[in-house]
Amino acid sequence: MRGRPKIIHVVGARPNFMKIAPVMRAIGRAGFADQRLVHTGQHYDVAMSDVFFADLGMPAPDVHLGVGSGSHAEQTARVLVGFEKVCLEERPDLVVVAGDVNSTLACALDCAKLRVPCAHVEAGLRSFDLDMPEEVNRIVTDRLCELLLTPSPDGDENLRREGTDPARIFRVGNVMIDTLLELLPKARATGALSRLGVEPGGYAVVTLHRPSNVDNPAVLGGLLDALCAIQRQLPVVFPVHPRTRRRFGEFGLGAQSSTLRLCDPLGYLDFLGLTSQARLVLTDSGGLQEETTALGIPCLTLRENTERPITVDEGTNVLVGVDPARILVAARRVLSGSGKVGRVPALWDGKASQRIAEVLRDWRRP
Repeated sequence: MRGRPKIIHVVGARPNFMKIAPVMRAIGRAGFADQRLVHTGQHYDVAMSDVFFADLGMPAPDVHLGVGSGSHAEQTARVLVGFEKVCLEERPDLVVVAGDVNSTLACALDCAKLRVPCAHVEAGLRSFDLDMPEEVNRIVTDRLCELLLTPSPDGDENLRREGTDPARIFRVGNVMIDTLLELLPKARATGALSRLGVEPGGYAVVTLHRPSNVDNPAVLGGLLDALCAIQRQLPVVFPVHPRTRRRFGEFGLGAQSSTLRLCDPLGYLDFLGLTSQARLVLTDSGGLQEETTALGIPCLTLRENTERPITVDEGTNVLVGVDPARILVAARRVLSGSGKVGRVPALWDGKASQRIAEVLRDWRRP
């Protein structure tokens, strides 16, 4: 890139915001580019999206595409149409996308068609499970993007195995941890615990949103059985994703779920304040596997695989699947004090966004 380039950053769903916010700040401090922010509106609920702009100190989006909900095809198509117009009007020198959501895939595809360079934050992660829509998004996005910014060595290895030119791969570390470390003191001062009636170290936190877990009544019912059993030992706080709450009603699980401490989705600061002081976290979220590893909080991942194996190999994460008995054994191990102890992986040091800014500043398109 020559002169003062224009960079467009794309956010669409909640996990994107924590990755893009520190990158925008780092580029702003370096002062080498003009920046624009596009919100596709893939997450359009205030609690799932807008509150994150305030919590993370992000500027208001320059463009809001407002794509809303729909099938994977519908969401992807709406973003494709909307973002193509943005690129044609703005003529960016570089687009930055993050993670594995539909917005990320659609914008990377637009860039490839329009020959606009695209950088992928959190490149190279693989679950090797094509039943996960996110896995398809990851593979295609990495194939299309010119700059692949990886969080960990497994990301580099996966890309090399797929035949990626090493000149496109830059290991920068985990940019989500930049946001976590910067905002942790503020998050712990929000008063979220007192509002939810729990004490530091005296509760578990659970999140569930993946279709494989919440769209199957037998699986969801079994998970609730395990959570209710854990609740007999300590409170289980459950910020409920809108999709999951709908399934409680549809599957007749309202009475069972109501024994837990249900609440609406939380903003970033409240949620970080909650998870960072928990005794145990149970989740099917990818990002939460990373955050608990950075915080040293035991994490039980309610999936059979993970695209973040470093959290298992080095961190506090244990894959327990969805079998209630297996979940309970692992949970009781943690509650008895014999849970897994991990370490923080290399380059999860709060400086990943600075390294990303340096890569983007120095990059020259061949």
